[in-house]
Amino acid sequence: MSFRLETRRLVIRKFEKEDWKQLYEYASDPEVMRYIPNGAYTEEEAQKFVKENMGDRPEKFAVVLKSENKLIGHMYFHNWFAPQTYEIGWVFNKAYQNNGYATEAAKALVDYGFEVLKLHRIIATCQPENYPSWRVAEKIGMTREAHNRKCILTDDGWWDELFYAILEEDRRRMYQVDPA
Repeated sequence: MSFRLETRRLVIRKFEKEDWKQLYEYASDPEVMRYIPNGAYTEEEAQKFVKENMGDRPEKFAVVLKSENKLIGHMYFHNWFAPQTYEIGWVFNKAYQNNGYATEAAKALVDYGFEVLKLHRIIATCQPENYPSWRVAEKIGMTREAHNRKCILTDDGWWDELFYAILEEDRRRMYQVDPA
């Protein structure tokens, strides 16, 4: 399965073998991985992550900045437990944050999900303290549906989690998209 989305500034694609080095550059940073339950990656974990997402059914995708041909982050985009529902998430290199790249990539995947995969609903979760992440969810039209208290157990104790979602009909209204 070939997968490639392009936006004005980005390419979203399956991981390639050598991507682990650029992934490790940001995924080894505890600050970048602060809100990921397993925390910062070792080199071996970065290599394993890339290898697992090179196959026919990846759940995570590389985000490459066209102007530098550099992997600057990755997107989670996979089936959730409910029918016609996917979960989306994002992690970006600290050096490339606050430039709208996560929002641009997330919007492209939401569009792909509704237009190509014919999804009904896309969800996202994040911790309440992760303001940049929940702002991305809101910028792409997601609605905060819940604040789940102490629902994720980590090495540092229990985390709260915000739950966001967008329905296909919400996106259609928001962007005035004609139904397919």
